[in-house]
Amino acid sequence: MKPMIRFSWLAFALAAAIHSATANEIFKFDASRSTIGFRVHQFLGTTNGKFAQLSGSIDFDRQHPERSSVSARIQVSSIDTGIKKRDDHLRSPEFFNVAKFPEITFRSRSVKKTGQQSGDILGDLTMHGVTKPITLHVKLATPLTDEASLQRTRWEVTTEPLKRRDFGLMFGSATEAVSGISQDVAINIEIEAARAQ
Repeated sequence: MKPMIRFSWLAFALAAAIHSATANEIFKFDASRSTIGFRVHQFLGTTNGKFAQLSGSIDFDRQHPERSSVSARIQVSSIDTGIKKRDDHLRSPEFFNVAKFPEITFRSRSVKKTGQQSGDILGDLTMHGVTKPITLHVKLATPLTDEASLQRTRWEVTTEPLKRRDFGLMFGSATEAVSGISQDVAINIEIEAARAQ
């Protein structure tokens, strides 16, 4: 093999190795081990619920977290508050209208590191046909130095309460007045994600 050809192959192999070492890690949500929950106060108590069907991915750069990104999709029809009649009502045209707006989506725009294993993710949340910017406060629950975290990661996520009216999620005025449903919806998220093969 000629020296020039041999050098070209060596340079190519070296470049490939460097790219492999610095490439971001892609993690896919494990829906069976993840929870997207919510809590709403009203006159007669508190309603807790969750969405059972979700998917998403994390493009994670351990060395430069600000270069990471996140996207997620939630199937609104999978809402579960423990009472079927209430869930059916929430799916109806009076509220989520799942026939017209079947998904809630989130796509990050920027990531800011706030601690050794924490950060703020600014992104766009689209729900009920309305897109609003929100900030997710994220904590990595698996140690960065743990070998297991190279294959699975777990994230704890919080955000400021969402306002129902911001997304057009309002019942009829009579229902709103009688039930005393709060405008604020508290969000609680735990995501376990497995490294894509």
